[in-house]
Amino acid sequence: MKLYFTPGACSLVPHILLEELGLAFELEQVDLKTKTTKSGADFSAINSKGYVPALVLDNGHVLTEVSVLAQYLSDLKPEAGLIPAAGEARYQLLSLLVYISTEIHKPMGSLFNPNASDDARAAAQTLLTRRLNWIAAELAGKPYLTGDSYTAADAYLFTVLGWARLVNFDLSPWPTLQALCGKVAERPAVQRAMKAEGLI
Repeated sequence: MKLYFTPGACSLVPHILLEELGLAFELEQVDLKTKTTKSGADFSAINSKGYVPALVLDNGHVLTEVSVLAQYLSDLKPEAGLIPAAGEARYQLLSLLVYISTEIHKPMGSLFNPNASDDARAAAQTLLTRRLNWIAAELAGKPYLTGDSYTAADAYLFTVLGWARLVNFDLSPWPTLQALCGKVAERPAVQRAMKAEGLI
């Protein structure tokens, strides 16, 4: 498998999961401004959506979207428990992944837009505050989002909340979310992924 990534972007999520699962993979960095890869390839020819992550499978097919890659990779080694294999617990976890994708990732990502008006930024911050209030309440009294076990949802939330300092969004009202990020950051797989991307 080959993961196309941009340092610190949402492609960090499948990178972390590949490390957690001990799967064999290659990495290739993408410049999203020029749509070229480190080796000089046209990234748009690899993923016509034009953004990371893109995972090229051993059969040459390409998978995209963080929530899908999280499921695909976790299902390669279900015994790792990064996503429950079946039943209601799986759907509860998938619900968290979709929530992070649509309700936290998107508004947090919108704060990177240098052309956003002050009103648009304020609206995104207000929305993020409501969404983070909800997920912080879900985390209350638990070490991880779904309880005692670390899952793909924790890796995704860690990645997106890591952007807060880059867009000047204050996470101090949510100490439990900050604690979760600290715990996830200490995982050896997370350290390896972040070092490989030049983030630490």
